[in-house]
Amino acid sequence: MIPSAQLDDSKFGVSPRISVVVPVRNETGNLAPLIGEIEAALASVGPFEIVYVNDGSTDDTGAELARLAATRRHLRVVAHRDSCGQSAAVRTGVRAARGAIVCTLDGDGQNDPAFIPAMAAVLEASGPGCGLVQGQRVGRKDTGFKRFQSRVANNVRRFMLKDGTRDTGCGLKCFRREAYLALPYFDALHRFMPALMQREGYSLGYVDVIDRPRLTGVSNYGFFDRLWVGLVDLVGVRWLINRRKRAPVVVSSEANGSACDAG
Repeated sequence: MIPSAQLDDSKFGVSPRISVVVPVRNETGNLAPLIGEIEAALASVGPFEIVYVNDGSTDDTGAELARLAATRRHLRVVAHRDSCGQSAAVRTGVRAARGAIVCTLDGDGQNDPAFIPAMAAVLEASGPGCGLVQGQRVGRKDTGFKRFQSRVANNVRRFMLKDGTRDTGCGLKCFRREAYLALPYFDALHRFMPALMQREGYSLGYVDVIDRPRLTGVSNYGFFDRLWVGLVDLVGVRWLINRRKRAPVVVSSEANGSACDAG
């Protein structure tokens, strides 16, 4: 963790290279440790910002974020009056972000921010045709039952969507802001981003990341814990993919200068 006094906050006045978006609900004890880890991970990558989205917390999360933001010009806080869920919180954060590259991670500390620079580097090196770099967890620290849930859900998803992704539930994602904002929005969007990025004609990248135990507290956002809701979402995404056969590739700014490419 880098003490705030050692950070050169003057460089965060310019447009950030990377925006890190963290949705949280009732995560008071995890805020300061995780923010310190994010700062340490991104200290050498150039201008960055951290956007925390307080999704209707009922504990001291709001007060703690305000205290931390008071000494960090690169930390921005957005708050939902009521809890709207993880997908809504991520979308709020991305819309508030100023960087062209956005990285997300869960606010419970299970996602290690040390992997963010490598994921951003893969995205940039892959060129504008790559829309998303997805973290793929190894050494899962969840309970056996949750690992079983995740394995079943991922197998069903891969079978139906053919997205070639082993683990879409990992909160560590790095993507182009404009590509994300072009995706059709619905609750649980964050779990289907690889398939929907492919639907828009983007390629994907992957980075293996180490899973960690939660720092403190209990889980607020599950993954496919409500099986039937997950299945409804899955059918809906399959319908969206089938409804778009070709992704448009713009080759000219003139009104008649567009073409379509097989997506």
